[in-house]
Amino acid sequence: MKLKVCGLSNKYEIETCVDSDVDFCGFILNYPKSHRYVDIEKAKRLLDIDKKKTKFVGVLVSPNFNELEKFSKLNLDYFQLYGDFTNEALSKLKLNFQKKIITSIQVKKKSDIDYYKDIEDSSDIILWDSAGYEKSLSWNYNWIKEIKIKGEKMVAGNIDKKNLYALSGLTDIIDVSGSLETNKVKDIKKIKEFANLVKNKL
Repeated sequence: MKLKVCGLSNKYEIETCVDSDVDFCGFILNYPKSHRYVDIEKAKRLLDIDKKKTKFVGVLVSPNFNELEKFSKLNLDYFQLYGDFTNEALSKLKLNFQKKIITSIQVKKKSDIDYYKDIEDSSDIILWDSAGYEKSLSWNYNWIKEIKIKGEKMVAGNIDKKNLYALSGLTDIIDVSGSLETNKVKDIKKIKEFANLVKNKL
């Protein structure tokens, strides 16, 4: 199982993730309500790093064309998109901006899971997330157990060490943020411990 650590906002946090072989690092780029938000100038500095095998992900909430164009110039491998998209729209975005796409589905009820059918063809990764945006909320991860998709499956929403093993058979990637923080700041010790647990135990 692969690991994405999201909401990074300091260079030492990113360096820790890269050195810990974290697969994806996520950056909140256009959602200032989140305490993990970084503006574009800071993002430029943060992303100026030897990322080795780690992939960098720009997290965008209902971005407009100008935002996509601006952020496409950053050292990012993926756009992670929240909002209403179709396969056609995602295909155009990939073509225009030369980024891989993580399409996010916010899960409030079981029927929300099925939105993946509308975006599967143009998504490299589909993320099933809680509906909390800046808050970590839980949902029933088992709802996606039987789903097979063309790309990779990612899960987010109040993931910590307690539910890690239960997720190992459900998803290809886990997306973690809040449980790796202390007082709303990424905790280096927690990142290292969690990354080690994922890499060596699952």
